[in-house]
Amino acid sequence: MRLAASIAVIAVLLTPSAAASAQPAATPPGTQPTYDYTQAIREQVWVQTGVDSDFDGQPDRVAVRIIRPAASKKVPVIFQASPYYAGLNDVPNHDDIDRSGAAGLAKGSAADRAESITFAGYLDNYFVPRGYAVVFADSLGAGGSTGCPTSGGRNETLGMKAVVDWLNGRAKAFDAGGNRVRADWSTGRTGMIGVSYNGTLPNAVASTGVEGLETIVPIAGISSWYDYYRANGGVVAPGGFQGEDLDVLARAVLTRANPEVCAGVMDAIERAQDRETGDYSAFWAERDYTRDVNKVRASVFLVHGLHDENVRTLQAGQWWDGLAARHVPRKIWLHQAAHTDPFNIRRDVWLSTLNKWFDYWLYRIDTGIMREPMADVEVAPNQWRTASTWPVPSTRPVSLRLGPGTRETFVDNPARTAEELTATPETTDPNRLVYQFRPLTRETRISGTPEITVRADVNGASPYLTALLVDYGPAERFAGVRTLTEQDCVGPGIEGDPGCFNRREYMTATTPYEIVTRGWLDVRNRTSPSRTTPVVPGRPYTFTWTLQSTDHVFAPGHRIGVVIVSTERDHTLRYPAGTVVGIQPALSTLKVRLG
Repeated sequence: MRLAASIAVIAVLLTPSAAASAQPAATPPGTQPTYDYTQAIREQVWVQTGVDSDFDGQPDRVAVRIIRPAASKKVPVIFQASPYYAGLNDVPNHDDIDRSGAAGLAKGSAADRAESITFAGYLDNYFVPRGYAVVFADSLGAGGSTGCPTSGGRNETLGMKAVVDWLNGRAKAFDAGGNRVRADWSTGRTGMIGVSYNGTLPNAVASTGVEGLETIVPIAGISSWYDYYRANGGVVAPGGFQGEDLDVLARAVLTRANPEVCAGVMDAIERAQDRETGDYSAFWAERDYTRDVNKVRASVFLVHGLHDENVRTLQAGQWWDGLAARHVPRKIWLHQAAHTDPFNIRRDVWLSTLNKWFDYWLYRIDTGIMREPMADVEVAPNQWRTASTWPVPSTRPVSLRLGPGTRETFVDNPARTAEELTATPETTDPNRLVYQFRPLTRETRISGTPEITVRADVNGASPYLTALLVDYGPAERFAGVRTLTEQDCVGPGIEGDPGCFNRREYMTATTPYEIVTRGWLDVRNRTSPSRTTPVVPGRPYTFTWTLQSTDHVFAPGHRIGVVIVSTERDHTLRYPAGTVVGIQPALSTLKVRLG
């Protein structure tokens, strides 16, 4: 449906040659805000896909909303796909997280993370005046789209791929009257961007190798759904959402008309996800984009928060490592905040960098972005450092033995949090073991994905081993982000969408320690995340697992610590208390990149 009429062009699109002649020498090359945002063309279409995920005998269709300059020349596209535009259903989480059957656990809702946006955000205000079309699309089963949501399933990937195909003339689309609509205003060159689920869909579509997807900017995105709801064979939850699982999220985003047609699909997801063994399976492999990283043609500007306990940092680390191994053109920002857009914490630099990135990949303007350092890492609040790659080349792999001692034991207590068990490392605690290395004589940096190997025996109900990597020593540290009353206007707007956004700033606090990263293992999956094999109680085994990717600077005088527990209350299932774990520190090591 056409929402506004096209009117006269007020400026020509910049090309590399035009940029050189039209701008003063002192002005960096790139697009400038020369198009009248108030006269932009707005329209809605429905793109036909090649899947029928609701089994109604008709191809699923994707609802797509477009805002683009009123220009005679073709323009490239910034595309944000989302299942969140129509809001979220309030779906209760699973109440089986306490495997003893104890009652009284509050049920959360995935709706706490809702993003309700309809051309909200900054993309349209900032980029449409610079000669870009901005396209929003409802993921399958959400909003105005048909089909069924599957929390990362193949149908969702192909649904959003169809939009890229339409922008390149390879798929059909229709208006509200059923008339065929062509994207004859599009150059076909498309960049995908988004945060969280919206940042996951770019990874998914890029993993198909679709032609025309020139670049993606995944912010706090998932690269493997297994590692979101599982870890090394164990059932885990994103931080703050205990009891959530893949079926809960699928039901939460099922906001299409006639949602009852997807009831069978929802039930099938609940059965296939397997909350009992936590094993990796074909169901999870379908949602593992790292398996197809070799197909990625698009460049990647990856962004993640180092304090993100929702979409945890391994999602970024393993995706980045796969891209690096295949020499995909790439850039990375790692910031101190949690699950958020860098627009909220480094606004001016972010907009400038993103502008240069899109100009380079979508307009073919040499903005110099690919000659800048590849990695920007915020090692402490408002302290950014650059590096030629990541993990930073100043670090090297080292192996640290946990200790010289003989077997030590602790007793699992699922009622206690990781923070309680990490504090006071000098005191004896029956529910954890702490290993501290010597005080550091100089600033020391960890960069990359740590791995821990523990020689241990387990006797009891809980199958979990949890490792916490800790920075022991006082420092002013990240404590959250607050919203200010002052606003920045990043571009022109219209009534209801002024293009102005509240500023935000870090909150910090001086604390005696910080949990830098963490990781979990189900001991029954010691040989493979795909296979459950019971352990013999009291028999020692060698267990190896990865922690979440990280980049952290330890101050001189601080100590690197490793805390071993069984249950982590805020992430793992909670079995009855009393499991006894024995650790042999002389046969246990932490492998990490240090520099």
